[in-house]
Amino acid sequence: MASKRDLKKDINNVLGDIIEEVYVWEMENTDKGTKGSEAIIDEAIATFDDLIVKANARNLENAKAHFKAISTELEEKGKALLEKINKL
Repeated sequence: MASKRDLKKDINNVLGDIIEEVYVWEMENTDKGTKGSEAIIDEAIATFDDLIVKANARNLENAKAHFKAISTELEEKGKALLEKINKL
């Protein structure tokens, strides 16, 4: 982990790209409803909020392990959200 700032950028970029993918899907599939896609956007925003709170935590005993866990969680949740987009 290079820095806390880089982790926050990664969180923002990954989840921002996922939200952008949902918007692209909505534009390409105007004949389908947006209920499922809106749920994915809401989940991405909730994930963003959760991970940023974890990244801003202070007084950590093992900061390296904490940030590695956040990075791993970002990867797992990002993949899960992409799978949901693919199922739309």
